[in-house]
Amino acid sequence: MRTTYMAKPNEVERKWYVVDAEGQTLGRLASEVASILRGKNKPTFTPHVDTGDHVIIINAEKIELTGNKLNDKIYYRHTNHPGGLKATKAADMRANKPERMLELAIKGMLPKNTLGRAQGMKLHVYAGPEHKHQAQKPEAYTLRG
Repeated sequence: MRTTYMAKPNEVERKWYVVDAEGQTLGRLASEVASILRGKNKPTFTPHVDTGDHVIIINAEKIELTGNKLNDKIYYRHTNHPGGLKATKAADMRANKPERMLELAIKGMLPKNTLGRAQGMKLHVYAGPEHKHQAQKPEAYTLRG
């Protein structure tokens, strides 16, 4: 009798992918990258094991937002002090910290537990076209659609 295959953490082979964010829509890019980080693009996907690959995103400063989100979307954070709620518009976030904008979108699509935090550690985002992971020999990844 055959049983369902369950991946083991020490058997997982990890690849490195480079994704160019230039001209891509934020949410569509984030959902596909989150799927790669979880390992859902592999036939050996196991929900309780980190089977995902490393993803390097370059040109984060050239990400697109549809509609009027650039002016209307607001990112909130709190300093944990009384009255410490800070608000930043998407246009300011893209100008000052485009890496953070992509990280928030992608990590929001990962599980909210220790497994999701481990998967989020495999995300590497850079504002410009250069990255420091050439030694890992990353493959170029073309997005669907």
